[in-house]
Amino acid sequence: MDNTGHKKNTVSEFSYMLQRQGSDDSAEAAAFDDINSLVKNNQQGTTDDEALSSLPQASFNYINSIVGSGVIGIPYALHRAGFGLGLFLLVTVAVITDYSLILMVRCGHLSGRFSYPGVMEAAYGKGGYYLLSLLQFMYPFLAMISYNVVVGDTLSKVLVRFVPSWGNSMLAVRFGVVFVVTVTVIIPLCLYKNVSRLAKVSFLSLACVVVILLAVVYKLIGGDYAVVPDTPESWRFAHSDLIPAVGIMAFAFMCHHNTFLVYQSMRDATLERWEKVTHLSVGFAWLVATLFGIAGYCTFRALSQGDLLENYCWDDDLMNFARVLFSISILLTFPIECFVSREIVRTQIKRFYSQEVVVQYDADKDPAHATGSDEDEKSVATTLAIVFAAFIISPYTECLGPVLELNGLLAAIPLAYILPGLAYIQLSPHSLFSQEKLPAAGLVVFGTIVTISGAALLMPNLIGDCRTGTIMGYCREDELAMNASSLAARALAMTQQLTTPPC
Repeated sequence: MDNTGHKKNTVSEFSYMLQRQGSDDSAEAAAFDDINSLVKNNQQGTTDDEALSSLPQASFNYINSIVGSGVIGIPYALHRAGFGLGLFLLVTVAVITDYSLILMVRCGHLSGRFSYPGVMEAAYGKGGYYLLSLLQFMYPFLAMISYNVVVGDTLSKVLVRFVPSWGNSMLAVRFGVVFVVTVTVIIPLCLYKNVSRLAKVSFLSLACVVVILLAVVYKLIGGDYAVVPDTPESWRFAHSDLIPAVGIMAFAFMCHHNTFLVYQSMRDATLERWEKVTHLSVGFAWLVATLFGIAGYCTFRALSQGDLLENYCWDDDLMNFARVLFSISILLTFPIECFVSREIVRTQIKRFYSQEVVVQYDADKDPAHATGSDEDEKSVATTLAIVFAAFIISPYTECLGPVLELNGLLAAIPLAYILPGLAYIQLSPHSLFSQEKLPAAGLVVFGTIVTISGAALLMPNLIGDCRTGTIMGYCREDELAMNASSLAARALAMTQQLTTPPC
């Protein structure tokens, strides 16, 4: 009985999918998938087998879209939630993310629209589409702000290593670094017409993250920061700030805007194969995040910063190299986030003026063959406006942690949990209290509670407890000497206790 009903649902879903398939070829839908709009032109003229990827290749592409700058904030998330509870939350967020990614593809099969905006429009009409548009713009735009914060923090420390006198005016150095990088690197990359070539080397971002992870683990094992003092907060199992911690973790696992791109790139794509790819990719991303979290937190404990690299001393050359790698990773990712924000703005402008449900424009045109038309000029103006808006806002926060929390709570959690759950509840033919829909309803409830309560807690405390621009106490020579004397005294006392015979 159940099998028969399942087959009927599958047949009806497939028929509906065939009826709606053509709608997903619109550039409006593709504009929301980061890499899709970038690499689509380069796939013209290739065979299906050449364009599609195997299961391992799809898994690698998926891992590359998950593992990014967010992992650098995991030790800070463990500090906010407590070490034990934080590790439990990390597993929970990974499992929930895994389920939501699978749920999105199921929604694609139910609606026949294999793009995130297509799914939301099929489920909730224009209202769902515009809500997704707002969140899809917020997420990359806040990510661009966080990238400016990271680049300013990391490169300023490297410069001070070579010019120590600049350490007396870190705010000015940080602002100057962000300005110079924005004008000389970010804007040219964001205006680069054939951006698909940047997407091809995006795997370098993943490679940089792996090297940074190895450096973090090496510093922990080597004991270079054994002098970091313990505090009463260091090894507490749980803290009350678990909601902001969930926001950071959700940001670290966010990849839902690339879900359908990876799915459609798979050879012999089925829901069963997709589940394998998702389990493997999310599992690997969880492993990387956990290693970052444990290694970073065990090194700095309650002193962990939103940007883990902020904790390392300015004269630590290995970690300065890691800072440069992380900045390179950020600069490779920044243009793609800018592209997504720009395309969403352009799409909404066209939709507003045309008053059409679907706006068609030439998506197959090679960006390398620009003609200097008014459309190109509008694109340049939009790009410059977005980049400078992110640049202007970024100096107002020196702390990466609150930016990650804000993006996670207000954009990543709704995109990753609330909207996929709502779409499945609307599209699935099962009753609300069926075993198929109850997990999706739980996903919506979880995301809604975390978003509302997190926003209420975060807004009054956006500054956080970061110490950027200041040398950490354990990095000063007098502090190092005092901590070393304290460690020697404790070691001597323990030795005397072991060698003194009992009475």
